[in-house]
Amino acid sequence: MKIIIETERLLLREITFDDQEVLFKLHSDPEVQKYTGEPVVTSMEEMKKAIELRIMNYKKYGYGRWATVLKSGKQFVGWAGLAYLPEFDEVDLGYRFLPEYWGSGLATEASNAILNYAFDVLKLDKIVAIAMKENKASIRVMEKVGMEFDKLAPYEPGSENAVWYWCDKKLIAKNKSQ
Repeated sequence: MKIIIETERLLLREITFDDQEVLFKLHSDPEVQKYTGEPVVTSMEEMKKAIELRIMNYKKYGYGRWATVLKSGKQFVGWAGLAYLPEFDEVDLGYRFLPEYWGSGLATEASNAILNYAFDVLKLDKIVAIAMKENKASIRVMEKVGMEFDKLAPYEPGSENAVWYWCDKKLIAKNKSQ
């Protein structure tokens, strides 16, 4: 399996059908899905379709949401990565972890590495991140990695306003040096 990104504690690699059970555990947890705006996944068939979409995105864009595993023991902890949002023509940084790993700094560690990869390897110009206003932990990660508040706006027509953050390479460098 090809490792895309390696950090101090994590390996990020493409999601495969071998991840179906652990992804189902993640996406079927109401606590995990609480602030995502997405319903709880209720079947393996739904999970399989989601994995197919991830694989298509890797081929189409050269990036996507990546399985995130601990280096020690190769334990699946969640996913983190980039997604192209065609409806906004933006690239989104996102992450989702199993509750037992919340608060351990893994989302920040993964996000820092993903932003470096996005700007240095993929040569992307700008990255956004979107969270529900109530998702304080996710917003904190966005701020810790050097992103800045952009706007309050719905993610989908008719939905509640979400919190949008953004960054480019210069902004990250400026915020890291402060």
